[in-house]
Amino acid sequence: MSAIVIDGGLLHYEYLGRGKPLLLLHGWLGSWRYWMMTMEELSQRYRTYACDLWGFGDSDKSRKKYTVREYVELVYAFLDNLGILHTRVPLVGHALGATVAVNFAYQYPQHVDRVLAVGLPPNGAAVNSHLLTQGSGSLFDRGLGRSPLAGYRDVEVEVGKAEPEAIATSIQSVMAQDLNGIIKGLRVPLLAVYGGRDTVITPPENAYFQREDGLLRAITFPDSRHFPMLDEAAKFNRLLLDFLELEEGQPLEVLEVKEEWRRRTR
Repeated sequence: MSAIVIDGGLLHYEYLGRGKPLLLLHGWLGSWRYWMMTMEELSQRYRTYACDLWGFGDSDKSRKKYTVREYVELVYAFLDNLGILHTRVPLVGHALGATVAVNFAYQYPQHVDRVLAVGLPPNGAAVNSHLLTQGSGSLFDRGLGRSPLAGYRDVEVEVGKAEPEAIATSIQSVMAQDLNGIIKGLRVPLLAVYGGRDTVITPPENAYFQREDGLLRAITFPDSRHFPMLDEAAKFNRLLLDFLELEEGQPLEVLEVKEEWRRRTR
């Protein structure tokens, strides 16, 4: 377990591998932990970092800085503390983390190489409103239902660590955003990945991610739910690695979901 002090609060993070740095940001349903398989697969080529945002996992829950804007500044401070702001870092984010990653890339393009956004909500209407419903049952149950618990047990445990205020405030902050202008104004490549059976985020039409310069692309994993990186880990990790290895200027249309994963050697 690793941690650093930012703004007087303890921020928990984990890292694995060696090479170019890569940062992974979690969503509402969990913490850094569900990125573990992805970190392991990419660790031969990248030094992967995953942190718990304020209010989640093992990070400080007294900061009360749970808006997208405040999380963007947290990511900046985190990268600065790691001493890697001098390089352009690829970002991978999921749901809340995807929103933070896209906002960070828009605000600090000089520090970002590219962004893969999983379950990116383009606006408030795309977020399942049941996540804000009060009543019995956990956020996990309201967002995903009881039946998908098998296979997500680690996620369920981590959800229990989250500060309810962090969940509610960050959801409201995300729902208040309309990312259309930000996405269209991005100066770095953005690959959006969605689960075709996601009950938390409703994906937009593919046309939403079309741009003449080829820097935007959306890909759907038809059989995945809210966690394509867990539901179809091999295909997701292969797509992520292919995306990371695209040469500058290559259009994202050359990417495709491949059925078979073979670990690459250097």
